[in-house]
Amino acid sequence: MLKLTEARYQGEFQVALRFSDGKEGIFDGRELLKRSGPLLEPLRDETFFKRVFIDAGALSWPNGLELSPARLHETCRALTVA
Repeated sequence: MLKLTEARYQGEFQVALRFSDGKEGIFDGRELLKRSGPLLEPLRDETFFKRVFIDAGALSWPNGLELSPARLHETCRALTVA
């Protein structure tokens, strides 16, 4: 079962992720915030957005929003090493 093992806020609504299979990538929360819904409203405040954490392998926020690690794995931008 795929899980997140690390999440580091990078600024500008982006989170660097590491998955249990070793893949690393960037989740761009700006794409998520193009949608609407009551759980997304608090995330529009960057101070709240950067309170992101991992709960049971999923990307989570204190208001109860959780994003599937499998979906994030498919959609996150590959982390490029300079």
